[in-house]
Amino acid sequence: MSTPIIFESEYRCCLIVWEHEPLKSAKLAELCKEQLGWARTTTYTVLKRLSDRGVLQNKNTMVTSLISKEQAQVSEVNGLIEKKFEGNVPAFMAAFVNGRKLKKEEADALRAIIDSAKE
Repeated sequence: MSTPIIFESEYRCCLIVWEHEPLKSAKLAELCKEQLGWARTTTYTVLKRLSDRGVLQNKNTMVTSLISKEQAQVSEVNGLIEKKFEGNVPAFMAAFVNGRKLKKEEADALRAIIDSAKE
C-alpha cells in the first residue's frame, strides 16, 4: 500500500499529532489554533480529510497517526525525485549538495547510507 499524499497544511497538522499523540481531537484543535492560527472547524476539516485518506485516525475523539513521520518524508522525497529529477537519484544528490559544504560527519553519514543501499 502506498503512502497517501499529504499536502503542506495537512503536514503541519500531522507534525503536531506526531509530537503529541495520542491526543484528544479537542486538544489537537487547541494546538492547531496556538501553532497554526487555525479555527476549530479548520482543524476538524483537515482531520476528517486525513482520516478519510488513512493518514490519521480519530476514534472516540482520540487522534493517532496511521503512518509515521518517516513514512511521510520518504514518500514526499520519492515523489520529488520522480517529478523533478525523472527518477535520477544521482541528479537529485548533485542538486542536494550543490553549493553546500558538508561537515565530515554529514559526508560520512551519507556514504554509509549509500553503501547500505547498494544492491
